[in-house]
Amino acid sequence: MIHQFNFPTVIRFGAGAVRELGAYLKSKGVSRPLIVTDPLVSGLVFFEEIVKALQGEGLQPAVFSDVSKNPVKSDVLKGNRAYQEHESDAIVGMGGGAAMDVARAIALSIHNRRELFEYDDLIGGDQYVTEPIPLFVTVPTTAGTGSEVGRSAVISEDESKKKRILFHPTLMAQIVFADPELTYGLPAAVTAATGMDALTHNIEAYLAKNYHPMADGIALQGIRMISQSLEDAVNQPGPAPRHQMMLASLMGAVAFQKGLGVVHSMAHPLSSLLDMHHGLANAICLPYGLQFNIAGFEDRFATIAHAMELQEFSGETVIRALLALNEKIGLPTHLSQQGVQEAHIEELSRLAEEDFAHPNNPKPVAREDFRRLYTAAL
Repeated sequence: MIHQFNFPTVIRFGAGAVRELGAYLKSKGVSRPLIVTDPLVSGLVFFEEIVKALQGEGLQPAVFSDVSKNPVKSDVLKGNRAYQEHESDAIVGMGGGAAMDVARAIALSIHNRRELFEYDDLIGGDQYVTEPIPLFVTVPTTAGTGSEVGRSAVISEDESKKKRILFHPTLMAQIVFADPELTYGLPAAVTAATGMDALTHNIEAYLAKNYHPMADGIALQGIRMISQSLEDAVNQPGPAPRHQMMLASLMGAVAFQKGLGVVHSMAHPLSSLLDMHHGLANAICLPYGLQFNIAGFEDRFATIAHAMELQEFSGETVIRALLALNEKIGLPTHLSQQGVQEAHIEELSRLAEEDFAHPNNPKPVAREDFRRLYTAAL
């Protein structure tokens, strides 16, 4: 079955949901959509089939796939030009977090004509988002970032690699076609890394210091679903765990409107400075960042342990379980296994201190704390 629910955007969820994409676009008067994706997805069989299906329904889609693994401003500018040259009338973001971020930033830039980073939310740039965006639709192909239901895009500066946040309620997709079938053929390593990204979103959202009981409830259910399904999705892939993971990924992105924390501030520089996959960076950093947060928040960690269905309800049990989970799904547990060296720690710590995520951590994090955490994770 394909289910529809709104939270807050319209979500069409279920096997085969993507086959409704063409009819939806036509119902909105669209004829020339720009599909924004990444180079990997654009070469996959299912992507070619989706494009052919849209063409078969009388649409004239164009594809923009010049998207970096960790998106930068120039990706957005090139995508804007592709939109204009094709005379597009809608944007479809299709892929993982990188494609979604670039698609959303392109949508912002079509009618809002200021320099892109003037819209940075951290400097009050959301006030300048005054013009409507084109019809914007999202189709996730991984169960990780949950960006399909988001309203922000994280884009880095080309030279400095500093991450900027573009945020506005109008950047939310008008509809999401969440089709778990698109994840069936993912390599195990991608399923593992993106799944740990989703788990990190849910855990950090639950721990974030802001008051949002609804987000807390969603995050705990997301933690429970991932704990029940990620190992099977990686090692014994089948429809049921893939469906669970895609739902839990959506839930994590809804929950982290409450905020994220120290783990994401550790992971972001690993991506921008060393080009590490964001989900993999989160997976490695998660046990070490959470260890920093246990003291003073033992009750929260006990609840997380309960959601993970562990035998003992404590923070230390959670840490051990996360390290074991990484090993079970074939992910490293130390940064040195990915080429990170002691010489990188100072610059990583500087960038982590400047990151936007840790101000919502349940306790303050200073540069010296980041040095210690990176060293422990090394």
